[in-house]
Amino acid sequence: MNQDAVVIRDLDFSYNGAPILEKVSLTIKAGESLCIVGPNGGGKTTLLKLLLGLLAPERGEIRIFGERPEKARLNVGYVPQYARYDPQFPVTVLDVVLMGRLDRLCCLSYAKSDREAARAALEEMGLADLSGRLFAEISGGQRQRVLIARALASAGRLLLLDEPTANIDAASEEHLFETLEKLNKRLTVLLVTHDVGFASSFFKSIACVNRQVVIHPTSELTGELIRNMYGGDIRMIRHDHRCSEGGHCGHGIS
Repeated sequence: MNQDAVVIRDLDFSYNGAPILEKVSLTIKAGESLCIVGPNGGGKTTLLKLLLGLLAPERGEIRIFGERPEKARLNVGYVPQYARYDPQFPVTVLDVVLMGRLDRLCCLSYAKSDREAARAALEEMGLADLSGRLFAEISGGQRQRVLIARALASAGRLLLLDEPTANIDAASEEHLFETLEKLNKRLTVLLVTHDVGFASSFFKSIACVNRQVVIHPTSELTGELIRNMYGGDIRMIRHDHRCSEGGHCGHGIS
């Protein structure tokens, strides 16, 4: 667990000449949990794509468990913000989770070990009884858990989640919190969110991303810091309060 899960050194990245990330350096130890927050356009999703090897830095380097991102993909499970699918396509929950084994696919068919891994991931997420259900028929919270199961089926050591609380209700969010707490006992967890209250209730450290990346302990998350990060005050969706000068607002701000 003393191994570095993620190392970023002096990274720059831009789109069409417009700087998105500048002079980013970051080290995350294996077994840590880190939340990534920041304003829209600040570079959060770009940072995830760089970690996934979908984008390449213009300057600097990234290592995932000592390897370049494109070489380390078997060690990374990814949960996207939106699941793009045709609701008319008859794909089952088990079919979706098996997609997490595609990089291990041999001879154009899933092996017994692939199906065992997929069923184990569904069991861990409390969804074993839904394996034969159509993905389009289950609830939004259940679909989010299926996507996490797909990431777990890949058997990676690093779990990346992009805005996992964006399309689920409060009860599903609480279940997600409990799930991440359990998974973090064996996986390194990085999560992108706008829900700063969710972040402060689970994560020990927060990466504030707004072109540059600054790490803060959640104990340092004050109303002033949040306003500086987002360029203004932010409203708590569930309780309709605003952040105070003295500290973060607690669970439920967005």
